Amino acid sequence: ACDALQMALWRRKRPRNVIVHTDRGGQYCSADYQAQLKRHNLRGSMSAKGCCYDNACVESFFHSLKVECIHGEHFISREIMRAT
Repeated sequence: ACDALQMALWRRKRPRNVIVHTDRGGQYCSADYQAQLKRHNLRGSMSAKGCCYDNACVESFFHSLKVECIHGEHFISREIMRAT
């Protein structure tokens, strides 16, 4: 999770006023991840405990994306996959 956050920060060249919303997974609650948010002045936001509906729309979107565009396909590289 820390590596993914660092990559997002690098790609977006120090974004401002950003809210990073995640579920309550252990990797997002970790001291390292929370320190990284603080170090980059990012505001953390988490789903409510036991509330599966917080991310329902996003989860549904990514499920549809994977089923329609990714499952059953074989991509030689990430670049080709992104261009598809």
